[in-house]
Amino acid sequence: MHYFLSLDVAQRKVRHNQHCNVTGWVLITLMTAGLVVLLWGLAGPALSGVFEQAINRVAGF
Repeated sequence: MHYFLSLDVAQRKVRHNQHCNVTGWVLITLMTAGLVVLLWGLAGPALSGVFEQAINRVAGF
């Protein structure tokens, strides 16, 4: 009987650790997406201008 109790406790710990890991990864993913959106909003127009200049120079040859 003692074996089954310790096995149950071990399974609960594994489930808890897996749940915490998933929560952490979701948070990291959301924060990364937020940073990408922020940087894209700030640097998007400048990068677009650089890209258009490069295309115009290549098309000019």
